[in-house]
Amino acid sequence: MESGTPLCQLCGESVGSSPSGEVFVACHGCNYPLCQSCLDYTINGGRSSCPRCETPYEATEPLSRTVPIPSNKITPYRIVIVMRLIILGLFFHYRITNPVDSAYGLWLTSIICEIWFALSWVLDQFPKWSPVERETYIDTLSARYEKEGEPCELAAVDFFVSTVDPLKEPPLITANTVLSILAADYPVEKVSCYVSDDGSAMLTFESLAETSEFARKWVPFCKKYSIEPRAPEFYFSQKIDYLKDKVQPSFVKERRAMKRDYEEYKVRVNALVAKAQKTPDEGWTMQDGTPWPGNNPRDHPGMIQVFLGHSGAHDIEGNELPRLVYVSREKRPGYQHHKKAGAMNALIRVSAILTNAPYILNLDCDHYVNNSKAVREGMCFMMDPQVGRDVCYVQFPQRFDGIDRSDRYANRNTVFFDVNMKGLDGIQGPVYVGTGCMFNRQALYGYGPPSLPTLPKDSSCSFCCCCCRPKKPSKDKTEIYRNSKREEHERSLLISQLSFEKTFGLSSVFIESTLMEYGGVAESSSNPSTLIKEAIHVISCGYEEKTEWGKEIGWIYGSVTEDILTGFKMQCRGWRSIYCMPLRPAFKGSAPINLSDRLHQVLRWALGSVEIFLSRHCPLWYGFGGGRLKWLQRLAYINTIVYPFTSLPLIAYCSLPAICLLTGKFIIPTLTNLASLWFLGLFISIILTSVLELRWSGVGIEELWRNEQFWVIGGVSAHLFAVFQGFLKMAAGLDTNFTVTAKASDDAEFGELYMFKWTTLLIPPTTLLVVNLVGVVAGFSDALNSGYEAWGPLFGKVFFAMWVILHLYPFLKGLMGRQNRTPTIVVLWSVLLASVFSLLWVKVDPFLSKTNGTMATQSCNSIDC
Repeated sequence: MESGTPLCQLCGESVGSSPSGEVFVACHGCNYPLCQSCLDYTINGGRSSCPRCETPYEATEPLSRTVPIPSNKITPYRIVIVMRLIILGLFFHYRITNPVDSAYGLWLTSIICEIWFALSWVLDQFPKWSPVERETYIDTLSARYEKEGEPCELAAVDFFVSTVDPLKEPPLITANTVLSILAADYPVEKVSCYVSDDGSAMLTFESLAETSEFARKWVPFCKKYSIEPRAPEFYFSQKIDYLKDKVQPSFVKERRAMKRDYEEYKVRVNALVAKAQKTPDEGWTMQDGTPWPGNNPRDHPGMIQVFLGHSGAHDIEGNELPRLVYVSREKRPGYQHHKKAGAMNALIRVSAILTNAPYILNLDCDHYVNNSKAVREGMCFMMDPQVGRDVCYVQFPQRFDGIDRSDRYANRNTVFFDVNMKGLDGIQGPVYVGTGCMFNRQALYGYGPPSLPTLPKDSSCSFCCCCCRPKKPSKDKTEIYRNSKREEHERSLLISQLSFEKTFGLSSVFIESTLMEYGGVAESSSNPSTLIKEAIHVISCGYEEKTEWGKEIGWIYGSVTEDILTGFKMQCRGWRSIYCMPLRPAFKGSAPINLSDRLHQVLRWALGSVEIFLSRHCPLWYGFGGGRLKWLQRLAYINTIVYPFTSLPLIAYCSLPAICLLTGKFIIPTLTNLASLWFLGLFISIILTSVLELRWSGVGIEELWRNEQFWVIGGVSAHLFAVFQGFLKMAAGLDTNFTVTAKASDDAEFGELYMFKWTTLLIPPTTLLVVNLVGVVAGFSDALNSGYEAWGPLFGKVFFAMWVILHLYPFLKGLMGRQNRTPTIVVLWSVLLASVFSLLWVKVDPFLSKTNGTMATQSCNSIDC
């Protein structure tokens, strides 16, 4: 035995490790110790099953494998990162030891900004040190758990779809998401879809009723002809040859009939939307004449309706359909409902009582299943006996439809999804990004992974009473027992019913379901009336009071980006996550492609990061006790919560070029040959890092440039506002909202791209554009008046200003719109701010030296002024 590793029963050597780094297991049925070489020898010799338990060896095949980045790609990348770090040190040594005395304030400002940018680069770069890719084997998954003539052993999954306002989130889009779930390539008895209507809208309810009827035709059609994607709106809008790979003679006829049925279904749903535009004075009334319980979205009882499932609903061919459940949790005045996070926690409890699948997959209402085998892809990790036991969630990348070809505002975000997330997958796993994520339900309950050690024993010290003081327990017994992940009967014995109720709430049926590690409906809920009663009870508005919901279990409260916070808490408990990137994207969604909506989306994300930074869950100090969060993973989480603060040095740095051009000063002294070498080395290392990153990630140069541009655009607008709003909210309890009102629209392709909506977020970047353009004009004018010798120093200043202007160019195009017209209010505010800034500068000019109390007027034409 070496370090607890078992010895092979044939050769006596250590069994070694699997590609994932775990101890190699030849048979997952009985853990028969056999090394890889002896296993291959016995299989080649004709033996097809385990000699101990006779389990077929196909059950030993991995369901996935880790694919490291080839060394010829990753090694140069790492070398350049280290070189860049060294060059940065030499660069800052030169910058700090060579101040610009005649423009000391400008120099000091630039140094502070550059140091912050360097620290931000370190936080962003080093978590990408060991990126990995993964392969899945869904055929092996099917062979192992879907044996012919035997019950299907694939794990069940509960889908969560959340929506709030059907007038802003069109019911037809939500319906397509639901239809793509119901038609997924997975056993129907293993799939349940829960739709959370947090706006208690009868429009959502009625559209789901229509959707459930249309699903009876749509689901068998999808499965019969294996079509992709299985969201009808996006399937019928594909500009491809739909006859490709479809050899059945009846396909064309049935497709035409299905498209006609879908158009009729759309007419019915759109009629419901048109009807809902004007609410009757007396409120909505259901078909039986009773008032709709959710007429007041802030004061209504909990509502649950099972549309499809085991109640006898079948498709037109008589086959069973997946379960479809409508849920609207109770809302009452005076209660804190916690927005989306609270709605998701309500779905956890409802689903635990009705179906209790061991795995949960959550989607936004506008993210449909683009790959019908996506669930199987996730299960290749979750159901793997070795890989899956410590996995809290499998995160899929976000992909989007309807984005303009040039992706002007970096909506695809491919640098994050194809570079950063792969890097995190090589550490402790990707962060949770809100949608397209498959969870282990037990991880959401606050339990730790099975690999955690057993309960710590009480220790005492009798030889030295002065140095052995009794330590105050850092955690209560409930959390210790949850993290120890004991077997069901042990937990039942060790934790009292009272402790469970303090943690999970006053529902014995739900508490019983939490102890069922592999899912299944609790025995005590076999009575349908009890089932519905408990389901309504767990979505009542007061259920979470004096419990751990939102604090230690479920989706965590305290930030508008509850996704980052929830994943962070799980990984602090010792769980890891997996990044799954199928060749065909698993899910696709819609992205706001016009400038104003995009900035408000970024504002929301940044505000959530600031809220986490100011909370007790800040990665700078939270979660050190257990030592379960790896250091590079912690760096990545720190980066996700401090990046909005980069807006402060960024907006200062983007103002420096205009200041330098208007004053004739510069932030860099005369360059020596050695200093020129450090500057050149820094620029080359930056370029090489980007090129090598593109080489191993597959991201295009245009995508990298768009990401760089929007980093500046978002940094000087949305991120800046998020910082101030976050501190205002903490200090004064003020929740500032930046409203958006539509000004124009266009029905052509990508018409939304040219739609302009006024928002205060547009003022800072517009001001920067104006002052830098004014500075360039002023610089050239001064050079023309000063003679030939002034053009040399001007080059560096203009280059600096053009860097800002080029990064803000997509913003300028979005500001101009299709008609090349900018709203007057934006121009007025920006020109006003730029004018005030220029006048104050001429009047005060703190960075110019003064002689005898008067401002020096002699222009300086050298770079070391």
